[in-house]
Amino acid sequence: MSRIRAKDERTRINRSFGWLAVLGVALVIAGIVGLVYTGLATLTSMLLFGWLLLIGGVVGLGHAVQARGTGFFWLGVVVAALNIAAGVVILVRPDAAAVSLTLFAALLFLTGGVFRIVGSLVVRGPQFGWTLVQGAFGLLLGILVLNSWPSDSRYVLGTFFSLALLFDGLGLIATGFGGRNVVGMVTEAERADRGRSLGGDAYYAGRSDAERNVSAEDRTGPEHGDRRAGGDVPPQ
Repeated sequence: MSRIRAKDERTRINRSFGWLAVLGVALVIAGIVGLVYTGLATLTSMLLFGWLLLIGGVVGLGHAVQARGTGFFWLGVVVAALNIAAGVVILVRPDAAAVSLTLFAALLFLTGGVFRIVGSLVVRGPQFGWTLVQGAFGLLLGILVLNSWPSDSRYVLGTFFSLALLFDGLGLIATGFGGRNVVGMVTEAERADRGRSLGGDAYYAGRSDAERNVSAEDRTGPEHGDRRAGGDVPPQ
């Protein structure tokens, strides 16, 4: 019964990893399509962002109403109202929202790059070179985005969104196939152990009781072998 439950559990885990790989393939396809149609990917990312803000604001408002009478009430109401307002604005004007968020992303890259470069030069830790390269890359990316802003707002966010989908999908595919391989290795190891156990049982089942007793005495030590060969010698 325990073996059947273990087999069912391995099958369930194997199927879960398989669905994870399928989801990864879907994300990779979506990322590739988004890289081809960056304008559509930008519009899609804006609409998703707007709906997330709107739904999050409604849920936050519901939590704030449940917490009325506490110090969290007014803060929750203000945050929920801001989320709802931002979500409505993004859904109504996704193009203007893309322009604003592209500028925000460029400034974020610039400030992050400057802080990484300054921090790496001041601290000079074990990751000095890698942090310096990250800072330089972020600074360069921010300058490139700002240089073409606002005309690049149609494809910058869509490109970032598509790349995120692509790499997340590749990670899910690697996790899914890696998990299935691990489950297969565990299953093969259990089969090998069970085969060795069954082989040992069959070997001893084909021998007589006397032969099994002799083999057991052989494994206990040389002194038992001497006593078996010479018999019990009475003390002098």
